[in-house]
Amino acid sequence: MPALNNQYQIQETWEYFMNYDKEFWDKYANENESKFNVEFAKFVRDLTVSLRCTSVLEIGCGTGIDLRLFPETFEVYGVDLNDTALNIAKEKLPKFDFKKSSIADLPFEDSSIDFVFTHQLLNYLDDDVLEKGISEIYRIAGKYIMNCERYDESEKQIDGNSKFRNMQKRWLDYKVKIVSNVDMHEEIDPDKSRFTLLRKL
Repeated sequence: MPALNNQYQIQETWEYFMNYDKEFWDKYANENESKFNVEFAKFVRDLTVSLRCTSVLEIGCGTGIDLRLFPETFEVYGVDLNDTALNIAKEKLPKFDFKKSSIADLPFEDSSIDFVFTHQLLNYLDDDVLEKGISEIYRIAGKYIMNCERYDESEKQIDGNSKFRNMQKRWLDYKVKIVSNVDMHEEIDPDKSRFTLLRKL
């Protein structure tokens, strides 16, 4: 099992960089269950299986809706900052490992997780946190990285809380192979997020 760091330090670091709004994310957590999209959950599960991965981590997992269809034969991990979301995830998926943690300091060993992914998390990060997060994702990923984020080439602002992201461009300085970089079908993701799949080299 991947080793864990000091959880207090992780939370403190995350909140410093993100200006974490607990009220906003508590509300998001309480609404997260109603956003369960079985098609996206199937997509993530089937993709991970097809790539012959046996361990998976979602960063910014919320209540665990994207991980809900994984079989218990998988090593399934989720990290999030919000206690409300994590408590729901642990109740719904007691066999999986959910931790309170920061994308800027992920509590896993190098190259320890086969498949690491985000789903509309990076849209909410400040640019400096995003850079730290990308570095951490690369560090812990063993095989594949997937980002499903709302896309715009220039990364313009969406609203006061979020920005579009261009993850293909963000990964250019890393030793990865871009396997896919396309908009998702609206039946899988109604927001038609940009699906960026990378093979770590």
